[in-house]
Amino acid sequence: MPLESRWSAPIPRCSLQQWVFGSSREPLPETKLFIDPERPDTHFLSKSDYRLLGKRVALGLQSEGIKPGDRVLVFSGNNLYFPSFFMGVLMAGAIFTGANPTYVARELAYQLKDSGASVLLVAEAALDTALEAAKEAGLPKNKIFIFGGDTPGAEVTHSASPRPGKAGRTADGVRHWTELLSAADLERAKTWDWVEPASPESTTCCLNYSSGTTGVPKGVEISHTSYVANGVGVTFVTELDPEAPEKLARCSQLGFLPLYHAFGQTYFIANCPRRNIPVYIMPSFDFVKMLTYVQKYRINSLTVVPPIVVALAKHPIVKNFDLSSLESIGCGAAPLSTEIMEEVEKLFPPNTVVVRQGWGMTEITCTCLSWDPTRIEDRSDISGVGELMPNARAKIMDLDGVTEITAPKTPGEIWVTGPTLMRGYWNKPQATADTMVTDPATGTRWLRTGDIGYVDEYRPGGTFHIVDRLKELIKVKGNQVAPAELEAVLLERHDVVDAAVVGVTIGGEELPRAYVVVAEGAKTTPEEIAAWMAGRVARHKQLKGGVVFVDEVPKNPSGKILRKILRDRAAKEVGDRKPTASKLA
Repeated sequence: MPLESRWSAPIPRCSLQQWVFGSSREPLPETKLFIDPERPDTHFLSKSDYRLLGKRVALGLQSEGIKPGDRVLVFSGNNLYFPSFFMGVLMAGAIFTGANPTYVARELAYQLKDSGASVLLVAEAALDTALEAAKEAGLPKNKIFIFGGDTPGAEVTHSASPRPGKAGRTADGVRHWTELLSAADLERAKTWDWVEPASPESTTCCLNYSSGTTGVPKGVEISHTSYVANGVGVTFVTELDPEAPEKLARCSQLGFLPLYHAFGQTYFIANCPRRNIPVYIMPSFDFVKMLTYVQKYRINSLTVVPPIVVALAKHPIVKNFDLSSLESIGCGAAPLSTEIMEEVEKLFPPNTVVVRQGWGMTEITCTCLSWDPTRIEDRSDISGVGELMPNARAKIMDLDGVTEITAPKTPGEIWVTGPTLMRGYWNKPQATADTMVTDPATGTRWLRTGDIGYVDEYRPGGTFHIVDRLKELIKVKGNQVAPAELEAVLLERHDVVDAAVVGVTIGGEELPRAYVVVAEGAKTTPEEIAAWMAGRVARHKQLKGGVVFVDEVPKNPSGKILRKILRDRAAKEVGDRKPTASKLA
């Protein structure tokens, strides 16, 4: 019998823009909502500006021939105007898709072709890559726009012809995105009503491409309703806190998570603006700048990925900053060890800062498991990732895909369903069928998450624990070894800054192999770390595939370890040879 959430919450039948703004014309707050932390006095948008700029973008896109259902691709890091452009695409009735700004031309061309994007926005620094990719994908140059955040907020929102306009064109004739705004009549935009989908539950608003850590990236179709349902659930749980009104009044966030990704979109483009929470938008993540801004702007809430929490726990520079304004740190995207969370909490006075991890996937519109704020100080299950969000259901399945596990603390694959579930993978019916299972009796669609986990008590409100990704488990003499568990043990050492574990086949036997980043000045050796681990884990979990010191662990911008890169490297280094204890990179 599936596990139910303890809560249900009504989901408005409307577009994402309707949920965020309430209407296309009613007055909105004029206080600062989005702020450039380097230029806070000139580069900011109010919520009213956010909506107006979005409507101008929508009208500009329509003048370029964009129709409902067309795709618009943004190839850029964060900037102050990214949320308005995202929302403008939706207001035009089109579908937003964002590409990782570190992509090479081949990768971008794949997404252009796969999504069938009609317009491409690109950061100026990546223009050469975009031009090469567009040529390969057959996208005309006159459909490419340079996207930047240098124009002051008041001008880009309220000027009929904001700079740089035509002055921003390149030698190749590529236009600047502000030309879209010039094409949209400012006065008309003020009274214009955006495109409201007749069926928001079946109208795709985003194609968020999966990370590609386990194969070719796939476009995840998310509907307006799924985005709204995510926001409703997150808001509902947040407001369970008896102190929610007081915390909301002083809340501010740093937006460094990439806005081309669902994690950043749901929090900083939708949920924070809905609740009028100021967001300082960083163009990319910089650890020292993050600390600087927390101190300068008295940020009290951080939404992060695990490498940032590890850095907070391990980096000596943290002690040079006043982080006393922080009240909560929420983490997602990859597993995080209990020890690391506790190390960060110890940076602050007792019971002042809570670090917790949630769980979600792009395919479930980001957040599916989170914490009841009235129970968050319970230390008994700190290693968990929370309970089911409102309206969600889950079940733990045996790896045979048939047998449902109802015993507590018994691992299996987590299957989930609910209103935040994706529509499917864009133009990939087989991939959708491989991932989604429809119950013939009820018609319910279940997402096979590929995550192995368990629930501490099999009841509504039970806390879920994630063991690891099904595809990342290492099979050692028939025993399943979770890389995340070994990484957590390695990070208990104060001289280990980061770590990743993969399986490598040596002499026909799969063995765990660790790639480790050690602290500057550390005196340890790979052999010493391997021996230290041997005394802390079962025999089949020992690092008999070796320990390798590296400068950094490869990760995608969401903080997920790119294990394929390390598996390929390990195979070249020691694959099918006699085991070696360890080595330096």
